[in-house]
Amino acid sequence: MTMMPALSVNMENYLETIFNLVGENAVARAKDISDRLEVSRSSVTGMLQALRERGLVNYERYGFVTLTPEGAAIAGRVARRHEALRDFMVNVLSLDPTEADAAACHMEHGISKNVVDRFIEFADFVQTCPRAGSKWVREFGYRCEESSVSPEHCERCIEQCLDDVRKTARKGMSDTMNVALSELKPGEKGQVEKVAGQGAIKRRIRDMGVTTGSLVEMVRMAPLGDPIEVKIKGYHLTLRKEEAVDISVKRVKT
Repeated sequence: MTMMPALSVNMENYLETIFNLVGENAVARAKDISDRLEVSRSSVTGMLQALRERGLVNYERYGFVTLTPEGAAIAGRVARRHEALRDFMVNVLSLDPTEADAAACHMEHGISKNVVDRFIEFADFVQTCPRAGSKWVREFGYRCEESSVSPEHCERCIEQCLDDVRKTARKGMSDTMNVALSELKPGEKGQVEKVAGQGAIKRRIRDMGVTTGSLVEMVRMAPLGDPIEVKIKGYHLTLRKEEAVDISVKRVKT
């Protein structure tokens, strides 16, 4: 059996674009792809035919474009790499979102799943560990430029950190109490403390990667609060309200 050659970077870009358009509009059109990638319609037509021959897209001339199961799986992996890299550069490296998005586009095609997972784990660590800063200094060789110019800056910085800790402690229990995942607002993050429930529902939640210690972000919820969409370990998941109620989280300040 003849093996298909590996997908080119251009092919992966097309699949990711179709994946995003389908997520936004349920289907994609050749014109939409052309506009998004800023390429000619003839280039889009040729690439769609090539992807169809590989069994990655469903496409008829002048019709809608959708992904086959295999195409959707590949596109989802590419999109996840892109999102993880972009979020890391924005949340950890403090890069401008536009610059981070462009850099992620260049990096996403040559990076392995293991590397992406390490990016996600490190980003979660920096955002949730109360001593992340000191551990970063010790383990990753980070050097504070201000300390070399003005050594007394360290004392002021340490005192400021202690003041911040004291202020946080005085704010009371309201911000640190465990709440149901369903109570988070869009944009809020929480660290999973406990997954309750029974039987099939509990197994489904754990199979989706919602485990104790995981960092979860509320993305959006339906007008009536059911269902909700959350982001965890780089994936976007849809949960029913009855499932989200059984997940206890501790709010994480970002």
